[in-house]
Amino acid sequence: MAAGGANPFEVTIAPGSGDSVMPDDALPKPAGPWRRAWGRFRRHRLGFVSLWLLAAMLLVSTFAELLSNERPLVARIGGQTWFPVFANPSEKALGGDFGTPADWKDPLVQGILARPGNWAVFAPNPHGANSRDDFFGDMPPAAPNAANWLGTDPKGRDMLARLLYGFRVSIWFAIALTIVGTAAGVLMGALQGYFGGRTDLFLQRFTEIWGAIPELLLLILFASIFEPSFLLLLILLSLFGWMGLADYVRAEFLRNRGLEFVKAARALGLSSGQIIWRHVLPNSMTPVITFLPFRMSAGILGLTALDFLGLGVPSTVPSLGELLKLGKDNLYAWWVIVPTFAVLVLTMMLLTFIGDALRDAFDTRKS
Repeated sequence: MAAGGANPFEVTIAPGSGDSVMPDDALPKPAGPWRRAWGRFRRHRLGFVSLWLLAAMLLVSTFAELLSNERPLVARIGGQTWFPVFANPSEKALGGDFGTPADWKDPLVQGILARPGNWAVFAPNPHGANSRDDFFGDMPPAAPNAANWLGTDPKGRDMLARLLYGFRVSIWFAIALTIVGTAAGVLMGALQGYFGGRTDLFLQRFTEIWGAIPELLLLILFASIFEPSFLLLLILLSLFGWMGLADYVRAEFLRNRGLEFVKAARALGLSSGQIIWRHVLPNSMTPVITFLPFRMSAGILGLTALDFLGLGVPSTVPSLGELLKLGKDNLYAWWVIVPTFAVLVLTMMLLTFIGDALRDAFDTRKS
């Protein structure tokens, strides 16, 4: 036995020997679930690139007036500076004869611009979504040329401008429909899954009855009574767009409400609202996030189909569905239907790739 009762198995580390114990706060902290999911999403190259491409398309279409517009971005006429892209002056204010808004393709306005000291900066594509070149150009539908890079539709409107503005309407409609439908679906699913019992039974029966209503018939009925508009379509489609997601959220809440952390939160005296918002909902968001791109795809296809049938937005609003209908009625004008179909297919493919990447990113079985 060692002298002095010392432990013979004790090892003493001399100071400065280079072996030291790292404090707990200096140890690298494990990444959170959201950071790990983002890392898996970035490693999914196709989905990550698709996200950036779709974001670029959204950004370009959002500021379409700066890229495709028949009105100048800035004009200097008679010593005064105008910004017609935001506020179009009258022809009389520019030195013309009429008090109507200036038509910048009119030969009279073109003559005013040609005077010494006058100038204007136009967008790269000098055509708007509804503008028509009534003074020059071929009979519509005109094939692609130097003035109209993608030609014109049967109504004489520039195809590139119609595609740019039509994509903006479709993508923002899909985003708005996804936000409203997701919020309603999460709310209904959370109520059913967390409270269960009679609440779940009543809301399940309500969902079954509501889902039995023919959506297309309701759209036709409202289209015959009210003038079609962006807001009306958003409200009508949102009334039915929540049901699919509500089932997944309900299943997640039913699974999570019986876990230990929820029981501990109840024991601490937290209210049902606090438990849902702080604990159950964050752990039930996987199906919500993974389904977002596919819900956007459904929104774009739904609006396109309604516009194709004449039940969508008004004809003055640029629409991909209207272009498909014009292309179907004028099959010889390939420059109408081919670019529209290409934009629609590209958008659906990008959203599908993003959805696949999100599904893999939130799959905990993947490293």
